[in-house]
Amino acid sequence: MLGALALAGCAPKEAPSARGLDITGANYGLDFHLDDTQGRSRSLAEFRGKVVLLFFGFVQCPDVCPAALARAAEVMSLLGDDGSKVQTLFVTVDPERDTPATLQAYTAAFHPSFIGLRGDLLRTKETADHFKVYFRKVPTAGSYTIEHTAMTYAFDPAGRLRLALRPELAAKDVAADVAALLKAAPGAGQAG
Repeated sequence: MLGALALAGCAPKEAPSARGLDITGANYGLDFHLDDTQGRSRSLAEFRGKVVLLFFGFVQCPDVCPAALARAAEVMSLLGDDGSKVQTLFVTVDPERDTPATLQAYTAAFHPSFIGLRGDLLRTKETADHFKVYFRKVPTAGSYTIEHTAMTYAFDPAGRLRLALRPELAAKDVAADVAALLKAAPGAGQAG
């Protein structure tokens, strides 16, 4: 009986169902080259040292996009001082309507540190494909909406893709995952 209990204690424990999906070692989502709202070319590599939360969406999205950005802002608040070690990046899948000014106003409404990124339609598609993000324009009466993947990607401070965060995850669960990525980072806990 004691042997069975000892083995049960050594068995791998399933991650709590409310946490992000561990995709460590994925061979996609390695980098991007998109423009910020000031027209500067940005890449994932320049955010090394921070946990990066990357989301693909569009400004006129009625629900999942604002919810993802509001959750990211809440995560930063829940992390306290460590919130400054998180960078949220919002990649538009609607570069036709999401001008730099529109994108800047939208991301800043959630948090002043959030960065909106965009490319032309071809570069947007190439980037989305590289991150295995689906998006498709759907005509509506006189306009269109966009169906798209609703996952947020989390990169560790070394720039490695580590987690896929489902839209239904609560901010406290995402904050716990981000805190774990920060704690596991080389040099964590040192002044920087």
